Amino acid sequence: MRLDAHQHFWKYDPVQYEWINNDMQEIQHDFLPQHLLHHLAENNFNGCIAVQARQSEEETGFLIQLANENECIKGIVGWVDLQSANIEERLYHYRNYKKLKGFRHILQGEKDRALMLQPAFKTGISHLKKLGFTYDILIFPDQLKYVPELVAAFPEQLFVIDHLAKPYIKKNEIRLWKKDMEALAVFENLYCKISGMVTESDWKTPEATDFKPYVDTVLNAFSVNRVMFGSDWPVCLVAASYNEVCNIVHESTAHLSGAEKELLWGITCAKFYNI
Repeated sequence: MRLDAHQHFWKYDPVQYEWINNDMQEIQHDFLPQHLLHHLAENNFNGCIAVQARQSEEETGFLIQLANENECIKGIVGWVDLQSANIEERLYHYRNYKKLKGFRHILQGEKDRALMLQPAFKTGISHLKKLGFTYDILIFPDQLKYVPELVAAFPEQLFVIDHLAKPYIKKNEIRLWKKDMEALAVFENLYCKISGMVTESDWKTPEATDFKPYVDTVLNAFSVNRVMFGSDWPVCLVAASYNEVCNIVHESTAHLSGAEKELLWGITCAKFYNI
């Protein structure tokens, strides 16, 4: 099975999606499953994982409805308030939706850079495993130092780092990020998505960027058994088309064996999200 491990849907509203600024006019539109289908087909994908783009349970409900109506959506990463006093009750509610595979919080935007280590947040995380939910870690490189404590506290919980933790590709700064990522790879419950790279490069000339050192770092550290491809469509469109994103990863992983490519392009994702 070939799966796109990370993409988004939305009905565009400038208030609800205030992060889509005027530098991102390419994505100030509706993006729904019918707009993705031909991209999946062209790249031989069997389906996708739809990831939240708003921090509300309304967003989670929106994705559940889309998944119920569209077979191409194989799994959902939604949002729930992990710090809520009734988090366990909400998680039991969401267990009824089989395509809802896990949750994410936009940690990269929090003023408290170590929010993931706050007691209330960790209490929320503590309830995920028993109900079969995964957790996507969305952070910037400055927050990588907090991840070891989080994943070590819950060794049975499956975590995945989104977008390689957004390395500073445009600035060609790799040394500290590489060191942190290599240190994190010792945690066997932690996976990584090769996604979101083009938006961390120079949007005007992503084709001139050498992405391979970043891909190699992740593959060498985590091994292909814990790495999965994600397009980050439609966010990627500010810098590159769906096919261009796929081609960048194809070129950067041309050295992998056929079996390793199958893991990267779907099997690892299916295992992680229990597809």
